[in-house]
Amino acid sequence: MKRSKLSYKVGQFLMFAGPATILFCAVVIVPFIYGLYLTLTNWDGISNHKPFVGLSNYRQAFADTAYWQAMGRTVIYSVISVILVNVVAFLLAYLVTSGIKGQNFFRAAFFIPNLIGGIVLGYVWKFVFNRAFVAIGEAVTSHTTSSLLSTPNGAMFCLILVSVWQYAGYMMLIYVAGFMSVDQSLKEAAEIDGCSKAQAMVKVTIPLMRSSFVQCIFLSTTRCFMVYDLNLSLTKGEPFNSSVMAAMHVYNKAFVYKNYGVGQSEALLLFVVCAVIGLLQVYFGKKGEVDA
Repeated sequence: MKRSKLSYKVGQFLMFAGPATILFCAVVIVPFIYGLYLTLTNWDGISNHKPFVGLSNYRQAFADTAYWQAMGRTVIYSVISVILVNVVAFLLAYLVTSGIKGQNFFRAAFFIPNLIGGIVLGYVWKFVFNRAFVAIGEAVTSHTTSSLLSTPNGAMFCLILVSVWQYAGYMMLIYVAGFMSVDQSLKEAAEIDGCSKAQAMVKVTIPLMRSSFVQCIFLSTTRCFMVYDLNLSLTKGEPFNSSVMAAMHVYNKAFVYKNYGVGQSEALLLFVVCAVIGLLQVYFGKKGEVDA
C-alpha cells in the first residue's frame, strides 16, 4: 500500500491515535455537547423528563448575584495566587539551578506537595490551621486564639497560602527547564560587556525564558479559576459562604440544589471566562517571545 494514499494515513491514525481519540471524545467532547443541551432544559437531575426552556437558564445565571460574587472572589483569589505562585516558583528554580549543594534533593522536595491531592491537602492544612497554629498562638500569647479559617479574610488567606504551597513546586520545574535552556555563553557575554549578574538576569535570561512564563502563568491561572477540591476540604465555603469560589457555587447549584440547567449554564460561563483569559494571556505572551 502506498503511504501517500488516504486509506493508509487513516489506518495509521486509527492505529496510533484512534484509542486516545475515542476516549477523548467519550470523556470530553460528548459530555460537553450534552452539557450544552442541559443548559437549555429545566432538569432536576432525577426525572427522565427534561423540559425545554430555551435561554431561560442563561438569564437566571446572569441574574444570580451569589454566582457573580463567587466569581469576583475567584478573580481576586486567582490574581493573588498566580502572582505569588510564579514569583515563588521562579525564585525556587533560580535556587536549585545556582549550583547549591543538594539541589536535586531540593527539586524533589519542592515538587512533592504537587503530588498530594487537593482533598487530602485541604484536610491536612485544615488541621494545621485549626489545631497547630491555634495551639502555638495560645502558647505564645497566653490567650485564646481563633483559627484563621473562622474569618472571611483569614479563610481567603488560607486558600491562597495552600495553593501557593501546592502549585509552586510544579511551576518550578518549568522554570528550571527555562533556566537550563538559556545558553550560558549569552550570560557570560553580557557580563563581559559590563552587565552585573542582576542586569544579565533582567536583560538576557528572563527575555529568553518568556515561553516558560507563558506556560506557568497559563497553567496556574486555569488551575486557580477551576479550584474546587481544595475549596471543599479546606473551607467548605465557610464562614457564612464567604469563601465559596465559582466552581463550588456551580457544583452546589447543580448537585445540591438540583438545578442542573442553571448550574450547567453557570459552568459554561465559567468555562468561557477561563478560555478567554487563557487565550489572551497565551496570545500576548507568545507575541513577545524572543528566539535564542
